[in-house]
Amino acid sequence: MAASKSASMRDAIAELVRDGDTVAIEGFTHLICFAAGHEIIRQRKRDLTLCRLTPDVIYDQMIGAGVARKLVFSWMGNPGVGSLHAIRRVTEGDAPTLELEEYSHFGMVGRYTAGAMKLPFFPLRSYFETDLPRANPRIRPVTSPFGDEVVYAVPPLNPDVTIVHAQRADAAGNTQIWGLPGCQKEAAFAAERVIVVVEELVAEEVIRADPNRTVIPGLVVDAVVVEPFGAHPSYAQGHYDRDNRFYLDWEAVSRDEAALRAWLRDWVYGVADRAGYIDKLGQERVAALRPGPAPSGSVDYGDYRS
Repeated sequence: MAASKSASMRDAIAELVRDGDTVAIEGFTHLICFAAGHEIIRQRKRDLTLCRLTPDVIYDQMIGAGVARKLVFSWMGNPGVGSLHAIRRVTEGDAPTLELEEYSHFGMVGRYTAGAMKLPFFPLRSYFETDLPRANPRIRPVTSPFGDEVVYAVPPLNPDVTIVHAQRADAAGNTQIWGLPGCQKEAAFAAERVIVVVEELVAEEVIRADPNRTVIPGLVVDAVVVEPFGAHPSYAQGHYDRDNRFYLDWEAVSRDEAALRAWLRDWVYGVADRAGYIDKLGQERVAALRPGPAPSGSVDYGDYRS
């Protein structure tokens, strides 16, 4: 049996996330690990380069707390609501304190893919007739070695740490995800260190009985953290829905720097861990986010030992 990689959130972040690191918290609207972001804030990590497709509320919170010096991203906003005002405060005006490096969604996926495959660049067509190559000099035209066609290329992205939230894993880190896919797999394989945060820890037999759900193998995982409700206010299919009220409320909090500081004091620094956060959220609100049963049938893969 493989050695257990189980760790507490506090220990995983303390050991694997270091000041000055490049950190990716991935998950596309679904399975966004707010719990890990809050622990990074709580431990007062500094000078991080944060990477993410669609940086949304979690990065607004982290940047508002002062953990980052740079943001590498594609599109950002409070989804369905508006802007990320904490990020705007430190990037607009005459003296910005946060560096920005912007790509398209596909550009970011290409960067993670190149990083995972140990390639020097990733080619793509989609930057023609856009302003992004002018805004970002790291997006460069390249000529095909098999002809004269010119495309654009983006450099590989190899985070020091990738953090992924998932529905379940075993103690060795074999991680299963279902529902809306993002680029968690590519970001994990591209990283030097990987933290997987899950709703539940299951036996190896459970993982082996349903192998098609395994997105990240344990061989690339450094720590497995069990943190139920760790993706709130985003959602984890089969466990809880998106808390739309939270995103609406964040608009007013994010606009006011004093309100943001008060929110961080009450909801991050003022609780010891995620369990304290959930207690503060309240059981009634938690219960309202639980989905009803929606069985999808089952598949028999046969004896996993065969």
